[in-house]
Amino acid sequence: QTTLIIPVDLNALLYNLEKTIAQAYAIQDETAAAETYNAKATARAEAIQQYCWDEESGFYRDYNILTQAFTPVLSMAAAYPLFFKIASQEQAERIAQILEADFLRPGGFTSTLEETGQQWDAPNGWAPLQWMAYQGLKNYGLDSLANTARDRWLNNNEIVYQQANKMVEKYNVDDPAASAGGGEYPLQDGFGWSNGVAKRFLVEKAGE
Repeated sequence: QTTLIIPVDLNALLYNLEKTIAQAYAIQDETAAAETYNAKATARAEAIQQYCWDEESGFYRDYNILTQAFTPVLSMAAAYPLFFKIASQEQAERIAQILEADFLRPGGFTSTLEETGQQWDAPNGWAPLQWMAYQGLKNYGLDSLANTARDRWLNNNEIVYQQANKMVEKYNVDDPAASAGGGEYPLQDGFGWSNGVAKRFLVEKAGE
């Protein structure tokens, strides 16, 4: 059903790309082209609000254009509009309530609330999503939740490192002492995003 789904995370990324292209044109004094891409970004942000914001649940969700309804899965993709500052303050606060109540676990944010045995679902957490949520919450002054999630993720990294003497690509956020898993291949050693997010989180924590 991939081609039937309007994904909130992908469209937030494309919004940022359009804004970046507009900035590049502006630097070159190509005003008309810059205005074109700024207009594209504005239209995309409006479309994200129209199709992906679920007012009833207070969360961003993917939208199925065939059924004209939201897909049933709540996921950390909802943090992307916060990271790129597309959400309003009220929307950000409502999302934060759900993230804290449902997604925040002992070892960080779980990717989804579904337990399917697949690697992108619970109980796995992924470093890029931790960073997107952390910075997204910070963008709206929701520092307490952001810092709590950051510290739990760092503690998860440390527990696994003490056990295995390595960083890994994903982590079990329900039980940091347990190994993450699922998907089509074994848990991978190391990983740039795990290392990079941990390093940045340590810098952020030291700067408080």
